[in-house]
Amino acid sequence: MIRVTSCFAQVLDLIGRGGFEASVRVLKAERGAKGFRSWDQFVAMLFCQLGSADSLREICGGLSTALGRVVHLGMRVAPKRSTLAYANKHRPWELYQQVFMQVLSRCQEQAMFRKRPFRFKNPLRILDATVIDLCLEMFDWARFRRTKGAIKLHLQLQDRGCLPCWALVTEGRTHEIRVAQGLSFDPGTIVVMDKAYTDYCLFGRWTDQGVFFVTRMKSNAQYEVLHSIPGGFNGVCLEEWIRLTGVAAEECRGALRRITVWDEEQQREIVLLTNEPRLMAGTLAKVYRFRWQIELFFKALKQNLKIKTFVGTSENAVKTQVWTALIAMLLLKFLQLKSSWNWSMSNLAAMLRFNLLTYRDLWAWLDDPFGVPIQEPAAEQLALPL
Repeated sequence: MIRVTSCFAQVLDLIGRGGFEASVRVLKAERGAKGFRSWDQFVAMLFCQLGSADSLREICGGLSTALGRVVHLGMRVAPKRSTLAYANKHRPWELYQQVFMQVLSRCQEQAMFRKRPFRFKNPLRILDATVIDLCLEMFDWARFRRTKGAIKLHLQLQDRGCLPCWALVTEGRTHEIRVAQGLSFDPGTIVVMDKAYTDYCLFGRWTDQGVFFVTRMKSNAQYEVLHSIPGGFNGVCLEEWIRLTGVAAEECRGALRRITVWDEEQQREIVLLTNEPRLMAGTLAKVYRFRWQIELFFKALKQNLKIKTFVGTSENAVKTQVWTALIAMLLLKFLQLKSSWNWSMSNLAAMLRFNLLTYRDLWAWLDDPFGVPIQEPAAEQLALPL
């Protein structure tokens, strides 16, 4: 007798079915459905991500070869290609946005046991966006340039556990500043971003609200120096208190800090701009260097999950696949946080893909991936009446 289900079924147990079904009812995602449930669609699309399936044929064929194991996944039968394609096109992608938030809350509970990268108590958020290229002939709704289509994934990363705590999918031509202007943060939050988010009106509003920012300063910024502090520690060359003087900076007239830091790897100077008055300049330099974590997150997302090739061409199908990719990333993060093994994200994604439908104790396997055997049913010898 096998006492565990497949690794994929144990991963799906992390999704609260009660919360999932509640979201289905609120969004009326199964209105008019005749047997193919939203859970079946979610399992199929999550299999696409964790199993690295490139097409509807691979998704449906991979689940069909599982034979009786799909029952453990909460499915009755494996879906047909046309059924899955229709669901991806018409069922609301907002369902998976809500599932993402449910999984995020569970990951944040697990991340509370991890040490924060910095000693200060301010919440830290990293803000950035990445472009996902699309073929304009097939995705005609995603216009980016004259001959190119794209969507843009905007993301916030929290410092504890490096978890994505907010996401938004927009057209590729939507500028980062337009998205940042609609965001709100709690007072005391430190927002780290690159210079593409430079908007002095936004900086002034955040300063009035008690929100701190750390970003790169543009080379053409106009300012006057109030006083200077020589550097010399932690790579800090110079620290200056400045006031912006350009016409564009009329909404941001408060005193800011301009910090010049030497980048040893690139052998160049980096000029930072911040409104944080208390932290040491060397600490703020490390905070900005920590911004690289969101670049690593985008790299892991694109390399290990299906977010560059899509199994549907409609806007709803693309957003459904993007949100299921983010859910898969959160699940991988949760497994990484739960395990005592020193997993890298790429190795964990690859090893889980190889063992997705095998019967193992997932939590024991995460701590000892080369020592936990596959469980198989014992052969039973039937007695013949002679």
